[in-house]
Amino acid sequence: MTQAFEQEEGRALAAEYALGLLDSAEARAFEDALATDPDLRDEYANWATTFAAMTNDIAAVAPPASAKVAIDAVLFGKPRSVWQRIGLMPALLGATAAALILFVVVNLGLLAPAPTPTYVAEIAAEDQSLIVTAAFDETSRTLSVSRAAGSARDGRALELWLIAGENAPVSLGVLPDDPNASLTVPADLVAALNGGVLAISDEPLGGSPTGAPTGVVLAVGPLTTL
Repeated sequence: MTQAFEQEEGRALAAEYALGLLDSAEARAFEDALATDPDLRDEYANWATTFAAMTNDIAAVAPPASAKVAIDAVLFGKPRSVWQRIGLMPALLGATAAALILFVVVNLGLLAPAPTPTYVAEIAAEDQSLIVTAAFDETSRTLSVSRAAGSARDGRALELWLIAGENAPVSLGVLPDDPNASLTVPADLVAALNGGVLAISDEPLGGSPTGAPTGVVLAVGPLTTL
């Protein structure tokens, strides 16, 4: 395998090529090497056979609905539009692709792990006039919120609340005019996110003066684990 690549480099590239992880230039270079390097062809064939065999005993599993919300929040910083989510959303990856990517990450160290939100929620009005997605990362205690539809009325503000069980709502802060924002969740409220509900109410500028919702509750959404 020394004709084009060192042994370890060739082994890793063969695995990436089998999974379709190489960009177009890298793939062309690898294919050129395949044409002249029989050892590299054997390495690629071994990886292709190994990856195919890994899926034999994997049953298809539908991802949870919350996965789409979290993926959009992490990758795009804001949710897709209602029409995209309803009619144009691409098919989610199945268990087979997930197993292959996991194999590469764990065994070859080709990808670095990315932080994953602990909880996600879609806070939406019944008529879809207000839609806000939220993703909470436990490491930083950051709640990333993205508003896809709706806004505060003139002279009013949107305030985000956490409702845990039968407890009174606790304010997480006033949402800014910018549709994308990050809020820090106090440490003593993190445990309450488990099984909690997020709600948005219409409040005076600066937020509720009483520490409790004073205006109409416009949208609600349960927090779910990813």
